[in-house]
Parts: sequence; structure tokens; C-alpha cells
Amino acid sequence: MRLQTQLTLAFTTLLVITMTIVSITIHSLLLNVLIQNEKDQLQEKGEMLSQFLYSEVVPSNFSHWLNNEELYLFVYNRSIDRVMLYSRSLDLELIHDWVERYDLTQKQQPLWFDGENQYVVSIISIYPELLDEELVLITPLDHIQEIQQIFFNRLMIVFLIGILVIIILTHYLTHRLVTPLTQLKYQLKKIEKRQFDDVKRVKASGEIKEVEKSVVDMANELERYMKSQQQFFQNASHELKTPLMTIQGYAEGIKDGVFQGEDSDRGLEVIVAEIGRLKKIINEMILLAKLDSNEDVYHEEDIYVSQLVQSTVDRTIPMATEQQIALNHQIYNDAVIHVDQEKMLQAMLNIVTNAIRHAKTKVYIEVLEKDGRLQIIVDDDGNGVDDALIPQLFERFIKGKDGETGLGLAISRAIVERSHGTIRAEHSPLGGARFVITF
Repeated sequence: MRLQTQLTLAFTTLLVITMTIVSITIHSLLLNVLIQNEKDQLQEKGEMLSQFLYSEVVPSNFSHWLNNEELYLFVYNRSIDRVMLYSRSLDLELIHDWVERYDLTQKQQPLWFDGENQYVVSIISIYPELLDEELVLITPLDHIQEIQQIFFNRLMIVFLIGILVIIILTHYLTHRLVTPLTQLKYQLKKIEKRQFDDVKRVKASGEIKEVEKSVVDMANELERYMKSQQQFFQNASHELKTPLMTIQGYAEGIKDGVFQGEDSDRGLEVIVAEIGRLKKIINEMILLAKLDSNEDVYHEEDIYVSQLVQSTVDRTIPMATEQQIALNHQIYNDAVIHVDQEKMLQAMLNIVTNAIRHAKTKVYIEVLEKDGRLQIIVDDDGNGVDDALIPQLFERFIKGKDGETGLGLAISRAIVERSHGTIRAEHSPLGGARFVITF
């Protein structure tokens, strides 16, 4: 069953149940209201009748008026337990039965029964200071029930029209709700088939708009990831193929006697160096794969950022001294960060050694707080990074000038993101590149 049909049926069922409960409640309350209104009218009529009931002047059309009003009455004297006066249409035995069955001293009377019919009753005391008599007015409940039924029937017509209108509105609203979801389903099918260029935006609002935006972002990210993976395999095959061809060439040359003596020794040194390079590339690729997976290779602990920076400086100062690069650092705001110390140190070493390799005279590391976030900034005064390369700088096997394996910055980004941080590259005020790690 389609979602739109399910929603329409659900809303309609809920509406019918609600209307049924409301109808039953209104039907009961309406009868009570009509009965109370009838009692109030009987009270007014009784007070009017009591003024001339014992007078000598009785209207000539009094009996006719009682019949038209469907009104019966009798007068009961409590002191002598006797019915003094009653309507001719009432049976005297029935009146005595009512007197015995009901308490006439109570102002609020229940509905009276005569075996078949029900009656609304109102009791008025006649000259209570002088007489011990009550005027009892009685009217059948039939006409009240007829009024109730007429009103209830009209109410049901209104309810049915309301239900019909609401069903139409519900169908229209659910259609507007479901249509974007249906369109999203087709866009997801395109993503499933990797037709990223055919993915289109869906017009929606509210939470569905947020879902639609997430779907589009997911499609863009998947497309970027697949392209990066394709580029990764191309670059990886190239990076692995070059040293393997070198190793193969020298090995075959030594075997066939092409290289002898010093050439043979030099060839062996090249083979060893290329094997070391291959080993480094493979180890870095394995580390990246582990960082991208959910393997338990990341063990977080609390460390001071000053400790991290000092460890980085201690390990890179020999390289900076050898290349005559001034390596300085300044910590404006020391804080505790929750990271894998070994992995985070490796990320810092990748960034700082990269800066030293490209710097002209100096590399500067500083730690500060900005907008409530901790930042580690690494600047160098080298030639900087091309604008076209900055968006791809952290991709695998993307190398700038004088780059090594092209995996160092990719590893740094993976480690920083596993540490719930971000890393970006930009132009440095010193003229070279700036790397900013934010926690």
C-alpha cells in the first residue's frame, strides 16, 4: 500500500473515531441541555399559573392552551395527602402512583415514567406561607427527543460534510508531503546506479528539505570519493610501478652481467633505496586504510597541546638545523586535547617536516584560541601552494613540488579528523603555506 494511501486512511480513521466520540458526547449533553431548558420553561409557566390558579378569573381557553403546550398538571396537598386538582387528560390512579413513587419535596426531579413514556417534571410551591400545596407540571419527553433528533441529524450532516472536506484536504496535503519523497526515491536510484550527473534537486520544505539536502550532499561526496578512489588507484599504480621498474631493470642487469664492479654495487644501492621507498609507501597506505576503517588502531588519551608541540619540535629540529631553517614555536593558550598521542605526533611531524622541506629560512608553530576553539598553526616562508592545488592538497598521492610519496598530508588529515578536529591549508602571512589544525 502506498504511503499516501496509508496516511489518508490513518487520518480518516482518526477523524472518524474522534467524530464518533464527539457525536456520542454531544448527543448525551444535548438531551440534558434540552431537559434542563424544558424544566426552566415549566418553572416559569408554573409561577405564572400559580398566580391565578385559585382565583375566580380563569381564562376560557385555559384547557386548550394546556393541550397545545402538551402540558399536564395537578395540585397536591401534603398535609392531607390529597390531589386537589388535576388535568382531565391525566388518570387519577397514575397521579397517585407518581405521588407514592417520587418525592415531591425535591425541587430537582428525575424523569417520570408511566410505564411507556417519559416526562419532564417541575414542582412549584403555591403560596408556601399559607398553603401546603405543590403545583406539579408535567410535559412528555417525546417532543424534546424529536428536537434532539432533528438537531443531531443536522449535526451529522455537518460532520459528514466536514469529514469529506477534511479527507480531500488530507489527500491533498499528503500528496504534497509524499511527492517529494517519491522524487527523492528516484534520485536515490540514480545515486545507486552512480548516475551522479543526473541527480536533480527536489522542491520540498521542512525536514524533507533537510533530507533532500543531505541526499544531494551525499551524492556529491560519493562522486568526489569515487573520483578520488579512481585517482588514488591510478596514482598508486604509478607510484608503485616506477620503483618496481627500477628494481627490475637493475636486477636483470646485474643478473645478465650488464652491470659489473662499481656499477653493480651502485645498482644494488638503488635497489635497496627503492625497496625502502616501496616499503614506506605500502606502510603509509596500510595506515591510511586502517584510519579510514573502524579498526581499533586509535587509542585516545588526554595530553597537553604544549607536550605535543614540544615533541614535534624535538624530532624535527635536527632536520631544520641541517637545512639551516629556523624552527620556532609559541604557545599562547595551553590546553588538554583528547587524542591518540602517537598518531597525532605523526600528523604533526608530517606537516612540520613538509614545511621545513619547502621553507627558505624559517618555520613558525603557534598555539592559540580563536572563537572558542583551539588552533595549532604551522607557517613557513617558502613559495607557498598553488591555488589550484589547495582543494586537493590532502588527497592521496597528490604531491606539490618536491613532494615525496603524496600520502603524508592525507595521513595527517585522517588522523586529525579521527581526533574530531579539522585541518586546512591556506596562504601564510610569511609568504609560504599555512596549515591550521582546529579542535
